[in-house]
Amino acid sequence: MNALDLTGLRRAVVIAPHPDDEVIGAFGLIRRLREHGVRVQVIVATDGAASHRHSARFPPKRLAAARRAESRAGMARAGVAAHDVHFLARADGSLGDYDSAACRGLARDMARGPAPDLLVLPSPADDHPDHRTVARAGRLLWPRCRQRLAYLVWPRTDRPTPPTRLWLSLGDRHWHMKRAALACHRTQTGLIEDDPDGFHMSQAERVAFTRPIERFT
Repeated sequence: MNALDLTGLRRAVVIAPHPDDEVIGAFGLIRRLREHGVRVQVIVATDGAASHRHSARFPPKRLAAARRAESRAGMARAGVAAHDVHFLARADGSLGDYDSAACRGLARDMARGPAPDLLVLPSPADDHPDHRTVARAGRLLWPRCRQRLAYLVWPRTDRPTPPTRLWLSLGDRHWHMKRAALACHRTQTGLIEDDPDGFHMSQAERVAFTRPIERFT
């Protein structure tokens, strides 16, 4: 697949392991789908509350709520309505321990409604264990789905990157929109200052996460 096939596409589902992965991995794709009238539903698997475990200002419940709000704000910039962004609230950082039965349970929770025309998942080659588990569970979803794509957020250094099936050029307008959507995730980009061990997206990571081309395997 060298180009996005929009023929007959009416509904797409994008699955993100954490709040912000939907922007990093597929913002441009989502925006393009919405501009062509395709309904896009986003499913976020975890609550994102492990990014700053030692923050007094943002204890887990408040951080999870903030990350949900950030995800909705980012997706609003992509044209996705708030009621089409769903949160499964699994414990952030716990999915790597899932066995086959737990993966099947995660897949059941992710399967909302009939099979979409397009399913977008994290790559099984991602370096983050939560991402790999969501990819495993995603393989159980809707086996007759017409099109499937996978995005890579954290490449692994110990193995080659899977070959690209789709290169999506964002163009200046969508590229700037993607950068603005990522900036909505303020808890990940410097808002939380009372946890020196917490995750802080570096400038280099922000540049890497908002390149003007999205790649799907």
